[in-house]
Amino acid sequence: MKIIGLTGLTGAGKSTVAQKLMAYGCYHIDADKVARDVINNSEDVKNKLKEHFGDDVINEDGTTNRPLLASRAFANEESTNALNEITHPAVTEEIKSIIKDMEEIGYRGVIIDAIALFESGEDALCDFTVAVVAPKEIRLERIMKRESITEEKALERINAQKDESFFTSRADFVLWNYPPYDLNVEIRPIVAQIQI
Repeated sequence: MKIIGLTGLTGAGKSTVAQKLMAYGCYHIDADKVARDVINNSEDVKNKLKEHFGDDVINEDGTTNRPLLASRAFANEESTNALNEITHPAVTEEIKSIIKDMEEIGYRGVIIDAIALFESGEDALCDFTVAVVAPKEIRLERIMKRESITEEKALERINAQKDESFFTSRADFVLWNYPPYDLNVEIRPIVAQIQI
């Protein structure tokens, strides 16, 4: 079974690439969803979040106030790094557990879809890594539409990330997900790797 690390800047289209790879027998692990589960269900993680970002980031019912946490965590690089240091180890452990289960089921590949693939060290779990890229203007438009947020909020998310070269210089493959590039053509070398 191949383990594929899928990363890139927010709004570049990682989910679209993941859907295409799923058609070739891959299981999709969305690291954001895993992180949401961990943030809502791990008492250890929730305690650390309260300690660093304030008690009010955890609601009275024990769930995480994600909009409030996001506004504080993405306010500056230091806060973003703090969030990552708290959540990444727990998320990585959960991902390892999912990979083990999918291998037993018999999937051809597992996609770890993670913006912070390299920062979290999850790339070490992968057979190869793929960076999906698109120009800032296109990503901004996609994020605003997808999240129904203002341009200002979308820019905040974009600016909280590393630049494109951070991803392209580390990935084994780079996919250009915007016109005039054809994603079905771009994806062929990755599909070939899965089928080896």
